[in-house]
Amino acid sequence: MSATNRFTGLALRHSTLPILIVPLIAAGILVSVFGSQLIQDIFTYFCVALMMVFSVQMFMGNSGILSWTHVGFVGIGAYTAGILSTAPMVKGMGVPNMYPFLVELQIPVLPAILAGGLIAAAVAAVIGYPLMRLSDFAGVITLFATLIVIHVVMTQWDNVTNGPRTFFGVPDWTTLTAALIGAVVVILLAYWFRESALGLRLRATRDDRYAAAAIGINMVFVRYLTFVLSAGVAGVAGGFWAHYITSFSPKAFYMAEMFMLLSMLVIGGAGSISGAFTGTVVVTLAREALRQIEANINNAHVLSFEVFGLTEIVMAILMVLVLIWRPGGIVGGQEIRWPGFGRKGKDAAAEAETLAA
Repeated sequence: MSATNRFTGLALRHSTLPILIVPLIAAGILVSVFGSQLIQDIFTYFCVALMMVFSVQMFMGNSGILSWTHVGFVGIGAYTAGILSTAPMVKGMGVPNMYPFLVELQIPVLPAILAGGLIAAAVAAVIGYPLMRLSDFAGVITLFATLIVIHVVMTQWDNVTNGPRTFFGVPDWTTLTAALIGAVVVILLAYWFRESALGLRLRATRDDRYAAAAIGINMVFVRYLTFVLSAGVAGVAGGFWAHYITSFSPKAFYMAEMFMLLSMLVIGGAGSISGAFTGTVVVTLAREALRQIEANINNAHVLSFEVFGLTEIVMAILMVLVLIWRPGGIVGGQEIRWPGFGRKGKDAAAEAETLAA
């Protein structure tokens, strides 16, 4: 095979990245130059949501285990980054019971965000190994129970998180540009992981764990490494989110937000990078449209009662319909590649060849 053909084949194989990233950057530039403040805020949130969704996709999409825990890791990253970057005077006023050594701590925002990722990964490393031994419904239930534990700790540890009350005063650092750069880096990381040997082995355990074990793949170990890595990404995403929203409480990292992240993955397709990206676009646009509809109905007093929860209801119905009519999501578990879809079989064959090697 000539060098030209080899380069062409490589470019086509990895064409998913430019197909996703180039429009994302172009949209960011257009929104930054021509968009109103509302549109810029929506796009910034969309980029942060992309980071969260890809952290879940790295584990859930490749292992096949429904994870409820990752929004807890987002919360750990948010609180860590917020505590480390907020001015001592603000922390002293906002969290009067905070440990003195935490009040005096202050580092620049970016190292604080990275520290949030490291703390989230460390927590996942401590609790993850026994959890990764479980599969199917037992694995799902234990991960759900873990989220409850993390939430209770966040609501009760008022010496650190201010308990159920709002933690405020976090520096407003996450601009549209910062969120866009973070989203691009996370997409590259998620794609690298998917194409790596670790990602291939994890998907092999997802498709048939007994066959994977027969060729020497340690299912628990590959799940564990992915769980820790994805928790670190979720923690970093939480740091970006904290410095975008600037004030938050533990309820921001619980069922409602996890449901929204899962709806993005399910509707787009959890099994691929393209699906996670597509689902985030669809759900973000739908959610903003539904919020406007809900606000207009309430402001116009069309009904004798106030409409509340319209967004969640429509997202839930949409998720059910997708699961019934297209269980693989809109993208169907495939990657979007030039010159189009239909690469699933070739992808599977390439993965099988790599694993066999």
